[in-house]
Amino acid sequence: MELPSAALERAVSELARLPGIGRRSALRLALHLIQQGDDRMLQLADAIHNLAEQTTLCSQCHSLSDTPICSICADGRRDALTLCVVEDVRDVLALENTQAFRGRYHVLGGLISPMDGMGPGDLSIDHLVERVAAEGITEVLFALSTTMEGDTTAFYLYRRLQPLGVNLTVMARGLPVGDALEYADERTLSRAVEQRVPYEQTIKG
Repeated sequence: MELPSAALERAVSELARLPGIGRRSALRLALHLIQQGDDRMLQLADAIHNLAEQTTLCSQCHSLSDTPICSICADGRRDALTLCVVEDVRDVLALENTQAFRGRYHVLGGLISPMDGMGPGDLSIDHLVERVAAEGITEVLFALSTTMEGDTTAFYLYRRLQPLGVNLTVMARGLPVGDALEYADERTLSRAVEQRVPYEQTIKG
């Protein structure tokens, strides 16, 4: 369908790049914004601009932050000797909502997935190993999706971290197999964190 405005066409094309948004949904969103008026559109544009200009990755955990070190890493009340390894920032948010974990995080930036061209070198795994060795970490909790990619990543991390003598744990398997962490409800996540078990127990047949 040819649109009557080049500006509208560009807006629809950009909105359609968002996950879960097709061209028709993008068109509805663009038309809705036009109906809201110039002020509303400019506020949204300013918010997106600030997101691009002011948001960065925490230098310690690789989560999103407005400052070089995020508020969680800078919080002296957190358990600095316990790290929770997650795939991305959505998992940090999901776990923080449960208030069951009071340590710090390490965001990998993805999972090992050869099919998608993602190898260990594409993730922040080397930095994780460096943190564990340098910061005297006593426990690393694997909080990864219960998918083939999540299990592959956890096993790779186990092989890298085991020589350091750190306690390696995994969340209890109350999580549905094949689900991403972000889709689990808070109660299930909370119990999975509280009832975590040694990782080695999950790989012994």
